[in-house]
Amino acid sequence: MGIIKYIKGEIEIIRERDPAIKSAWEIFLYPSFKAILRYRVAHKLYLKKHYFLARWLSQRTVRKTGIEIHPGATIGKGLFIDHGHGVVIGETAIVGDNVTLYQGVTLGGTGKESGKRHPTVGNNVMISAGAKILGSFTVGENSKIGAGSVVLSEVPPNSTVVGVPGHVVKRDNMKIPREDMDQVHFPDPVFTELLSLRAENNRLTEEIKKLQYEFKLKEALSNRPSEEISFDNSML
Repeated sequence: MGIIKYIKGEIEIIRERDPAIKSAWEIFLYPSFKAILRYRVAHKLYLKKHYFLARWLSQRTVRKTGIEIHPGATIGKGLFIDHGHGVVIGETAIVGDNVTLYQGVTLGGTGKESGKRHPTVGNNVMISAGAKILGSFTVGENSKIGAGSVVLSEVPPNSTVVGVPGHVVKRDNMKIPREDMDQVHFPDPVFTELLSLRAENNRLTEEIKKLQYEFKLKEALSNRPSEEISFDNSML
């Protein structure tokens, strides 16, 4: 791919996924543009076994952009890193096409594995700010990882994952368009369960009130002549 075609492709990606961009020239100010472009060069050096030069370029990029992509990582087309500071992508990570990463994302290892140590991320995945994906497993295509999640095991395709440790809270999402790239309003199973418990508690409270009223009514009927019986709100 020629450099002009690559730049045009990056402009299109950023325009599609970042509503803040106002002009095509802004692409040259984006840390992610610089980081990914330099990664492409470093990766070619790495594949040719020029390891020192590849790492030298990679480390210069970290200092300038705050984004660390190991030159050994395999990255597909259309990667977009929004803001990007603190993003780390490990040596054996594999990233598919049209993936979006936000600041503070780590595609790292656990320190307990050898060989393939880092995750494989499928096509069209969105990984929200501060999420950590650690280990050699796959995050299935079209999935969303919630902000601050720590994912330590396989994620099926078309899933939404939240929490520490991360767990699937939704399946069978469609491909993620820009208007659906919401890092905040994810399903929350704990909150949902609390709402369910609150509703059940309210129902039981009403049942208890009803039983108390019936008991008082029965007790009054059994202890007083019917003509003397009167009720007021204090009996409820």
